[in-house]
Amino acid sequence: MRFRIVVAGKPALHYAKAAVDEYLKRLGRHGGCELTIVKAGDSASTSARLLDASQDCLRIALDERGETPSTRSLAAKMEAFEMRGEVKTVAFLVGAADGHTQELRDACDMVLSLSKLTMQHELALIVLLEQLYRLACIKSGSPYHRD
Repeated sequence: MRFRIVVAGKPALHYAKAAVDEYLKRLGRHGGCELTIVKAGDSASTSARLLDASQDCLRIALDERGETPSTRSLAAKMEAFEMRGEVKTVAFLVGAADGHTQELRDACDMVLSLSKLTMQHELALIVLLEQLYRLACIKSGSPYHRD
C-alpha cells in the first residue's frame, strides 16, 4: 500500500520545507510517500482539486472535526485498509487556510484530526509526515515508536 499526500499549496516557510524534505527522505527507506501539490484557492475550488488529485485512492481528509486516534490505533486502521486488498493507495488530503468543504469530507473514507486544535496547514503537513514515518517504523519493527 502506498501513501499519497495531496496538499493545497507548496510549503513556503523555511522550517516546513526542511521538515517535509527530511520526512520524505526518511519515508523513502520504507517504500516512500508521494507528495502532490495542488493550487490553493477558495475552499470550493481547492477541495475540488484535492478530490481530483486523489481519484482512485482511499481518501482521508485532515480536519480538526475528524476522529483523533492514537498512533497505534491509526497503524491498525492502515493495516486493516491494506488487508482489504483492493486499497492500493491511501491519499491524505491537506487543505489550505479555508479548510475543506462538507462535500469533500463526505467524499472521504475517513476524516482524521491530528489535534483538536486548529493547525496551520504547513504544520499539519509536517505532523502528518512524522506520523506516517512512525507508522512505517511500527510496521517494520523499528524502535522509533515507543508506547
